[in-house]
Amino acid sequence: MSSSRPFNVAVVGYGMSAVTFHIPLISALQNDFKLYGIVQRTPKPDNDASHDHPEVKSWRSVDEVYQDPDVDVVVITSIPETHFDMCKSALEAGKHVVVEKPFVPSAKEADQLIEIAKKNGKLLTVYQNRRWDSDYLTVQKILEEGLLGDIAEFETHYDRHRPEPQPETWKVQDAPAHGSIYDLGTHLIDQVYHTFGMPERVTGFVGNQRRSVQGGAADSHTVLLHYPHLLVTVKAGIISAEEEQLRFWIRGTKGSFKKFYLDVQEPQLKAGLRPGDKDFGVDPQNNFGRITTINKDGKPERSVYHTVEPKTYVEYYRLFAKALRGQGEVPVKPEDARDVLRIIELALQSSKEGRTMVV
Repeated sequence: MSSSRPFNVAVVGYGMSAVTFHIPLISALQNDFKLYGIVQRTPKPDNDASHDHPEVKSWRSVDEVYQDPDVDVVVITSIPETHFDMCKSALEAGKHVVVEKPFVPSAKEADQLIEIAKKNGKLLTVYQNRRWDSDYLTVQKILEEGLLGDIAEFETHYDRHRPEPQPETWKVQDAPAHGSIYDLGTHLIDQVYHTFGMPERVTGFVGNQRRSVQGGAADSHTVLLHYPHLLVTVKAGIISAEEEQLRFWIRGTKGSFKKFYLDVQEPQLKAGLRPGDKDFGVDPQNNFGRITTINKDGKPERSVYHTVEPKTYVEYYRLFAKALRGQGEVPVKPEDARDVLRIIELALQSSKEGRTMVV
């Protein structure tokens, strides 16, 4: 294909992920991508891709995507246990692939797909969009500037207060790669892995905090990642009655940083705001974090630290377009996502066996 024309994209699935994230981000880069078609197996009156996007192809089966020679990129947003077969089939059909997190249910399956992508000469990348969260990019800036000195403890949280049983969706079912650690944990662990690399040891606590819930996928997790001279806590609790939910707490020899509130892009996208709109991705001033440093008198001094303005989640697809044109690497390497799965598997084993696992 000509490297100048937009890449034709087929989106598999028409749930929250496709509607809220992928389609708006793809549509924001019209010089790079063209929304070519959507696979929706069972449209509903209030959720019908062919009604919302009458200008694109509408398929009922993913098999039609593999057979269409005009499809360049397949974006897979279906449930996790379908990811392996769909990625494999798309790659073998000569398509480049973006797959939602969690990548696949196991690190072993991830390795197989990495080999299949290489064998077929196609790009494979995992949608770890929260590398472009404003709060995470702010933390990256603080660490690069060395404002906190040598980091001793790093806490990353995605806590919520939902004590009642949740609606019966695929996310609460006990199936491969379901539950809190694969849903929220993949985001948090990916950010830690992207910052610090692979830990030496992993200690996991995975289960249900809600006593009213029996069975199903685990609703909460706390994972300790042990590095030399650094302890990272990755936490997503479902019982957390707080006015302000903690997002980051980082402590070092020269100071500490504490940030509350989540990145605003997801709620903005759900509300209909789009990349390029005024204040899209911009953290409100009252959500800024606080940095505490030791002054010349040896006393702690606290000040507001401005959240950076992010390049937004569009940057993921912008980098992917460059990679498709041979101008750089994919935004998230599948090897990174595989290593995140390895960490998760060790955390689950640790929780089950009640011991710390050596990586």
